[in-house]
Amino acid sequence: MANKINYAFRITHINNISHIAKCGIVKASSPLYDKNFQPIGDSQVINLRKSKVINGYHIGDYIPFYFGPRSPMLYVIQHGYNGVQRVEPEEIVYCVIKLADLIANNIECIFTNGHALNVFTSFYTKGNLVNIDSIVNYDDVYSSQWNLEEDRDLKRRKEAELLIKDDLPAKYIKGYVVYNEKAKQTLIEKGIIGNLIEVRSNYYF
Repeated sequence: MANKINYAFRITHINNISHIAKCGIVKASSPLYDKNFQPIGDSQVINLRKSKVINGYHIGDYIPFYFGPRSPMLYVIQHGYNGVQRVEPEEIVYCVIKLADLIANNIECIFTNGHALNVFTSFYTKGNLVNIDSIVNYDDVYSSQWNLEEDRDLKRRKEAELLIKDDLPAKYIKGYVVYNEKAKQTLIEKGIIGNLIEVRSNYYF
């Protein structure tokens, strides 16, 4: 039986977890936005997304998630490439949400079959989320490599995105993934229940 895409992941700095656990995953424009939010990622890409309107969607207005771990962006963040500040893996946390919860509660979202800024990528409405496994390939988004000579499009497909329109309350976060036991202990000290935290070093580089 083929694996199914059941979850979506958003990576964040460990210092943001206390606020996320209380207020949820919120937009930069939200009244709940954390004034002490510690960003990770490529600021150039983030700014580009703010200015992009694709298929009528203002990409920067959405909160992006990936459907699998070990994204190319995580690789850049861990290694500090392209002018991106390097972040140690134990300082990066995955917030994990369940697609079934979004469907059941009619959460406003769209999703893609590849990186949202790529011209070859298609966009889908929330009504298609129940059919995600016929649109996004599990093996693509969970692939540990993406620069394959025989499949030049894999990197784009691996970066398929779930884009959530509004602030997502903390109750939708079903768990957290961290790099090691030290990071797990840090989350516990921040008030996260231990059985909600999974240590998976293979989700990192």
